[in-house]
Amino acid sequence: MKNSYKNLIQDASKKLYRAEPGTRVHLNKFDCNGRDRLDIKKKREKEIILSLNDELDRLQELLYAERKHKILVVLQAMDTAGKDGVIRHVFKGVNPQGTRVASFKEPTALELDHDYLWRIHQQVPGKGEIVIFNRSHYEDVLITRVHELVPRAVWHRRYQQINDFERMLSEEGVTILKFFLHIDKDEQGQRLRERLDDPNKNWKFSAADVKERALWDKYQKAYEDAINSTSTKWAPWYIVPANKKWYRDLVISLIIIDKLMQLRMQFPRPAEMIESKEIL
Repeated sequence: MKNSYKNLIQDASKKLYRAEPGTRVHLNKFDCNGRDRLDIKKKREKEIILSLNDELDRLQELLYAERKHKILVVLQAMDTAGKDGVIRHVFKGVNPQGTRVASFKEPTALELDHDYLWRIHQQVPGKGEIVIFNRSHYEDVLITRVHELVPRAVWHRRYQQINDFERMLSEEGVTILKFFLHIDKDEQGQRLRERLDDPNKNWKFSAADVKERALWDKYQKAYEDAINSTSTKWAPWYIVPANKKWYRDLVISLIIIDKLMQLRMQFPRPAEMIESKEIL
């Protein structure tokens, strides 16, 4: 990888977007456009993202071959912020044999018979695997709070339960990367209008999106409290500017690659070494 890209990786990972444990973040103070953060021009974004795709593919192969580490990527966001886009673009070209997406929608009757983390635990990554959560256990401190599906005492105590759950995963060798894709209300409105105006995007539109948009302020408060209560040393949150799709994908790619590089992985050697001349 070019040295200039390595500098970008370092810049993206040096607390530019990480919600530091023990400090309180205010989402309205974060720029959703990513201005004045990474020194990059949009005209170079395709070149850089393609290079990062290649690097992520290389590192994922190492991860899969070594079978020592586990990677969990959590994507949370308001509607239209681009969770599907991140999965499609950041992981483009990565071998699906060692990469899996888990989506969490409305719980089934069976899932409701168990604790809220029961269905989550079944989807965590195994050794050598990257798992991407498209929404996650955080729905149980977000939508349940905003829609008052459970009493305050229930969703509030879940912050500590989630911290304990993620600490356990971390102690068992899971690297956890949590990304909040941060868009502003105007950008969301524009994207919803595009879904209505473009026949190829009509299928994405739901009347429920408009109803959820009316709860924007409540969701912002719920996300802010969740980030402040659960950004830990073992499972930090990253607040990613998501108004510009290319910039969103770039930042997430850089942070994931940085974490994989820190694992210092190596290809394993065969159990028995055979001289090439023996098989000729």
